[in-house]
Amino acid sequence: MPSLSPSRTFGSVSVAMVTPMNSDGSIDIPSSRRLARHLVKSGCDALVLNGTTGESPTTHQPEKDEFVAAVVDEVGAEAMIIAGAGSNDTAHAVRIAEAAQRTGADGLLVVSPYYNRPSQEGVYQHIRAVVDSVDLPVMLYDIPGRTGVAIGDAILDRLAEHPRVLAVKDATGDVAQGFDRMRRTGLEFYSGDDALNLAWLTHGASGVVSVVGHVVAGGYVDMVRAIDDGDLSRARDLSAGLTPILDALMGGGQGAVMAKAALALQGVIPHPTVRLPLVEPSDTEISDLRAVLRAHGLLEEVTT
Repeated sequence: MPSLSPSRTFGSVSVAMVTPMNSDGSIDIPSSRRLARHLVKSGCDALVLNGTTGESPTTHQPEKDEFVAAVVDEVGAEAMIIAGAGSNDTAHAVRIAEAAQRTGADGLLVVSPYYNRPSQEGVYQHIRAVVDSVDLPVMLYDIPGRTGVAIGDAILDRLAEHPRVLAVKDATGDVAQGFDRMRRTGLEFYSGDDALNLAWLTHGASGVVSVVGHVVAGGYVDMVRAIDDGDLSRARDLSAGLTPILDALMGGGQGAVMAKAALALQGVIPHPTVRLPLVEPSDTEISDLRAVLRAHGLLEEVTT
């Protein structure tokens, strides 16, 4: 794992990486290696594996393990590898976390338990059990729009006291709340919503965990650098330039679906295959996506 600034334990520009699949739906390990290499060459200093964008609900533990091990082997010396450990079954989440540590992940992304809507004390005990099961640094993932339950202020303050809880990926859509939480807890915050990357960075976030970065990681690297340099005008211009790509990937379609489609159009991965209940984009969606990528010079042949 490369050396990182203490204020950026999980890097500055991370991509929530898709899980490449063959046309039959099996995990494509060679393409996974090539994609990881491509993203690191594009400027990513961290990769998040087996998260929502990685289709974690429909991949199985042996597949998750092989995927993490392959990416660690390919780029683990150059980027932080963060493995998702999400489940609404605490014992299962613990097993996922333990497997991630065994296969060489550098850190964990731990989401609040979804669907069964536990109490705040239940959320706390779930996350604490996962954190205590391994010796890896942890980024919490707060996305109540998907999980149905938020990581509330009271339990966040308690979790922030744990020596291995170092960061939060915030996809609540509430930057003002996040700014207050940053100041109160001292945790590193990462934007979990590409539409709000500029807002989060200008409010002091450590970095971004991006889906759109699959195709424009360099743009986010430049944005972070502009913010670090105090050049807000340049950061705003960069953000405006990335908006059409953001809209094409996230404006109407599902993030993993559209990211895979874009990568396939670029020739970075051979197939845009996703597993049900996700489905591939329609011909119209592909046509529209191709037009946007072409208009922004993003359909050149990619070398890996």
